[in-house]
Amino acid sequence: MVTVIAGIIMLGILVFIHELGHFCVAKMAGVKVLKFSLGFGPRLVSRKWGETEYMICAVPLGGYVQMLGEGSGENGETGELTPEERERSYAAKSPSKRLAIVAAGPLMNLALPFLVLPLAYMIGVSMPAFLEARPCVGYVVADSGGDAAGFAPGDCIESINGQAVASWSDANRKMINFAGDDLAFEIQRGAESVLLRIPAKEGHLETQALGLFPAQEARIGGLAANMPAEEAGLREGDLIVQVGDEPIRSWYDLRTAIQRGQGQPQNVTVERNGELFDFTLTAQRGGREDDYLIGIAPAQDTVTKRYGPGAAFVAGGARTVELIDLTFVFIQKLFSGNVSTENIGGPITVVQIAGQAAQTDVSSILLVLAFLSIQLGILNLLPIPILDGGHIVFNLFELIFRRPLSTRTREIAQQIGLMLLILLMILAFYNDLMRIFGGISG
Repeated sequence: MVTVIAGIIMLGILVFIHELGHFCVAKMAGVKVLKFSLGFGPRLVSRKWGETEYMICAVPLGGYVQMLGEGSGENGETGELTPEERERSYAAKSPSKRLAIVAAGPLMNLALPFLVLPLAYMIGVSMPAFLEARPCVGYVVADSGGDAAGFAPGDCIESINGQAVASWSDANRKMINFAGDDLAFEIQRGAESVLLRIPAKEGHLETQALGLFPAQEARIGGLAANMPAEEAGLREGDLIVQVGDEPIRSWYDLRTAIQRGQGQPQNVTVERNGELFDFTLTAQRGGREDDYLIGIAPAQDTVTKRYGPGAAFVAGGARTVELIDLTFVFIQKLFSGNVSTENIGGPITVVQIAGQAAQTDVSSILLVLAFLSIQLGILNLLPIPILDGGHIVFNLFELIFRRPLSTRTREIAQQIGLMLLILLMILAFYNDLMRIFGGISG
């Protein structure tokens, strides 16, 4: 419940920033704003200051700014306005001013990361240490794309499709750019250089999708309460070296060994302060029929990067530009069919991500806030008529051709846009529910 509330609050911040963009530019353009709402549906809180009614509504999945002369509604139709009101209506403003009002919302979302990411970098950003390490493979999943290509533990990735990579995070960024393309990996294997190829396949967005993982020892970093590992007496810091008769060389070997037990009692040997200890535990069934859990999380080295004010603004700005670019690449790959639609997340996923971040530290909150703000801004710039991007196209048409689109054309376009948006939301909700109930990995 705490996660949901925290997620809704973070989503509300992003919606507020978006609508504030529309509101401020409308005011600067001399347009009368009738309503400023966070959420849709029945009013929960409502108060009128000046000429604008400010509201918080029951459905926290968006918001809106209603302007005088904007469509139907309270004093909405231009024909019902007095001459003084008509001068302050949205419809009476020039196409360039209407364009600025519409674009201000998503542009505010895209501008927000330029402010919050530098702040996060000044506070200090914690990340798994392996992300900044040389991309050397520690484990290859059997029957994966990496396994079929001939990857082996110890291989170090030097380049992908001719582009040099210096770290795991760098490799994953390259993977997004090449999603749907044939992949050619230049590998350093001992003293020799090897070229490995993987045919094009949708969904290759990161090295883990190919079954390639960095080295990670089977050391316990966290224990879930009332789960088999805790009840058996295992402790944080224990290094698991054997399950039954099977030696454990990495965290990934451990998962395979636990699944092989099929919920039967297993002997687990751990190294603790230089001594070996034996425990017997019985894994319990997880969310899926073939999934067994003992309730442990891996110990993971982290590094914290802190920057001075100048360096933080440079690093934050560069990271913002990079995230915007990667998002556009993802959308392009999605529409070209090179990325699976299973990667689309809906409001449930957004609330989960935001809620989990909100319960960690300030820098994590700011990082997730920046990431989600970019997604919201770019989503609204898509040229779908019911979104801001569609209205931008309408106003650009009028600005270029000196005449508006006909009312009938706009109505048809908006109906098509609404249907597309509904279909997109259905797909996103479906993916969210499948993730929750274990139908989609990730």
